[in-house]
Order: sequence, then C-alpha cells, then structure tokens
Amino acid sequence: MTTFLVPLIIIGGLTSAGVYLLLERNLTRMLLGLLLIGNAVNLLILTVGGRSGNPPIRGRTSNGATTDADPLAQGMILTAIVISMGLAAFVLALAYRSYRLTTVEEVSNDPEDTRVSQQSGPEEEVIPQPDPNRDTDAPDELDALPGFEGSK
Repeated sequence: MTTFLVPLIIIGGLTSAGVYLLLERNLTRMLLGLLLIGNAVNLLILTVGGRSGNPPIRGRTSNGATTDADPLAQGMILTAIVISMGLAAFVLALAYRSYRLTTVEEVSNDPEDTRVSQQSGPEEEVIPQPDPNRDTDAPDELDALPGFEGSK
C-alpha cells in the first residue's frame, strides 16, 4: 500500500492548528479549532479509504479502473460532515448566548474553580451521621414527596 506524504502533512498541520485554536479562551477560535480538526479527520478517512476506483454501483466503470472504490469511507465522511455541522451550530449558539450575557467573547475562570484551586491542601471530608431518633414513617421535609402518604 502506497501512502502519499503530502496529505499526511496537511492532516498533521490541520490537526495541530485545530488543537492550538482549541486551547485559546476565545469562543470563536475554539469553534474554528473544532472545524479544523473535523476537516483533518475527514481528510484522514479519505486517505485511509484507499485509491479511487469504479463507483460502488454494479455495472459502472470510471476511466478503466480495475477496482471498486470503498463506499464505507464516503459514508463515514458524509456522517462526519453532518456531525461537525451540528457541533459547530451548538458551539456557535453557546458563543452567542455567552456574548449576550457577558458582552465578552473570552471565557473567564470560574470563581468556584479558582477558590478550590487556592485551598491549601486536601481536607478530610466529614460524613454526617444520621440521627436514629429522626427515622420515622411520618412524612417530613427530607422526603422526596412530602405530604404523599401512599397506600397504608
């Protein structure tokens, strides 16, 4: 099997540029990074799919090719295009909503994550022990459906 070097270099370049853009805090750059990685995956599937050949339809020929083209690669690329379009629409909607709420396109640090990361060290988690006197069959505020007594 012969593999051409140029498509592999293009795939590597698209993937590395996509990962670089995904690591940015700007939502538009994140979206562009996702699109670049999606295109790199499509090129990878096309490259791995093998050489071109006759259409995968019985009785059709194309320029005297002796083998048939693999229809699985074409179907996977079509599916990947649809999935990346849906993902791009979702990220675009998130970016639009974030911009409307904060009027900034950059994603900032979450205050709770910052507070947790600044804690001095691991603290022991205290597990509260249930009160044995409180366990009754009467409905109270801890029940999932207060006031519902069911069948008795």
